[in-house]
Amino acid sequence: MTFTGLYVPMITPFDASGSVALDALASLAHQAMDAGAAGLVALGTTGEPTTLSETEQREVLDVLTSVSRERRARLLVGANSIEALRALDKRPDVTAALCLVPPFLRPGGAGVLAHFTHLTQARPVPLVAYHVPYRTGQQLSADDLRRLADLTGIVGIKHAVGGIDTDTIDFLADIRPGFAVLGGEDQFISPLLALGAHGGILASAHVATADFVQLIELWHDDDPARARALGHKLAALSAALFAEPNPAVIKSVLHAQGRIPTPAVRLPLLPAGAEATRAALQRLDDLVSVPR
Repeated sequence: MTFTGLYVPMITPFDASGSVALDALASLAHQAMDAGAAGLVALGTTGEPTTLSETEQREVLDVLTSVSRERRARLLVGANSIEALRALDKRPDVTAALCLVPPFLRPGGAGVLAHFTHLTQARPVPLVAYHVPYRTGQQLSADDLRRLADLTGIVGIKHAVGGIDTDTIDFLADIRPGFAVLGGEDQFISPLLALGAHGGILASAHVATADFVQLIELWHDDDPARARALGHKLAALSAALFAEPNPAVIKSVLHAQGRIPTPAVRLPLLPAGAEATRAALQRLDDLVSVPR
């Protein structure tokens, strides 16, 4: 089972009372599937999971599980501990768990490998590692990444290192069969796909799902000229959507489109400014000029 294509890490929309807007969440998930996404991600960082109560987390997961089952789509769920992984044992529709490299402690490559080895011992589902060193503080070398990929039970990685560095190039030159590299750095997804990534977990795809699906297909179909043209446009869109802390601008754009009831985020995040929203909407409009 190799994960390919686009996976949308779902936001958590809120209504005017501050409650989770579950109907809007279901609509967004169906829209993503209608536009060609391969699957959804529940309770990832884009969904503001640390601000949700246990009841809200369960409700969000119930909604996205239902959509995934109905659409026969893959569902990844953010889970970073043995306890969180064991809780997925009661959810047979979950395809894989998205597990963050241990943050803040910086245990080194050997410590990261030991941590994931420990997680795999209790896994009810396969694991996708989430490597985002500018958030966790933990760098991993190409050799570390290859050793991680060799662990039984680890089926892929969300790779978000802030750009295209030498370790990324080295790692992508030698990927074991069956292991998926999913880009998680929205602005750099096009060059990552050009180097051999299998797909992406991309928050920007909330507002341009079909375009990101097409970008992945163009690189996989060996159509670099069209892929580069679309990739440049999508990189500009992603830069605008991440101009303020994620997912504030994405929520503001979705609200402007009438797709969610409010643009609200929960503290410590703040709502996106009007100028950032206007800039992102303009970048979205620019996509219509890209040849299809």
